[in-house]
Amino acid sequence: MALSYSPSFPLSRPRRTRQNPSIRAMVSENHLSPKDLIWPIFITEGKAEKTAVPSMPGVNRLSIDLAVAAAKEAISLGVSTIALFPATPAHLLDEKGSESLNPDNLVCQATRALKDACPDLTLIGDVALDPYTSHGHDGIVRDGYIQNDETVEILIKQSINQAKAGMDIIAPSDMMDGRIGAIRKGLDEAGLELTCIMSYAAKYASAFYGPFRQAVGAGNRLCSGKETYQMDSANSDEALREVGFDLQEGADMIMVKPGMPYLDIIRRVRDNFNVPLFAYQVSGEYAMLAAAFENGWLNREKSILESLLAFKRAGCNGILTYFAPEAARLLQK
Repeated sequence: MALSYSPSFPLSRPRRTRQNPSIRAMVSENHLSPKDLIWPIFITEGKAEKTAVPSMPGVNRLSIDLAVAAAKEAISLGVSTIALFPATPAHLLDEKGSESLNPDNLVCQATRALKDACPDLTLIGDVALDPYTSHGHDGIVRDGYIQNDETVEILIKQSINQAKAGMDIIAPSDMMDGRIGAIRKGLDEAGLELTCIMSYAAKYASAFYGPFRQAVGAGNRLCSGKETYQMDSANSDEALREVGFDLQEGADMIMVKPGMPYLDIIRRVRDNFNVPLFAYQVSGEYAMLAAAFENGWLNREKSILESLLAFKRAGCNGILTYFAPEAARLLQK
């Protein structure tokens, strides 16, 4: 896009349009609202159970009854979409992630409860095996290698299981090759053709996932890194290829993960694809900001909103963020 040029100083004074909040709002190029925010929450077993995630100050694992109450509060603040992640009990873990196929697993129970209590709530289901496997990987491991096609067969069944429970959007985060087309085919054949797919198309093998893995209990189990299936942080062109593949296979929406360290990737995806685009402000990003707030190094309110607005400026339609309810309150001011 060509730049337009204004007259030189003193005819042009850019500070004129910055002189008060009303004028600044008139000329603002990007806007953030609660509808842009998707709230990831961690589900745990029990009733009235609320367990803090040590590396994510202010974030808790919630039993389903508390998750329902939290969802109602989020809706009152204008946050209408929640992404669910389970902290699966250790005795239900195995090498194949079998609990992911249980129609009464934590995610499916939570989905039904949330839909009953909040019919207008949009729910996003994470599709990957790492919350369910004893080894902490996103797929089946054999001879030290993640088996792609065998994993995809399980992911299809996991997606159908979640969609039948009432999940609105299936979000495959595993990064197996070909899984979007296979899941789309499986959903359609199961009569679930209206279930959306939000693909983690450009998911990097990042150091910023550590607190999340602690929250779902996968961190201590992880037997090796995920570099053989998640993307190399050095690569940018590869992200465009991955996005293109997933769109061809039937993805309705695209996600880039992590968020702020990969704003350049978000911008490139936006410039090349006119599709709904989302980013995940991941646990490590949250933890860094939370630590700075606790130490008084950053202004909490201004930093939260500025960090989220950066995603809109880069080209996102929405952001998954653990700050969602708090940011919505700030925006209501």
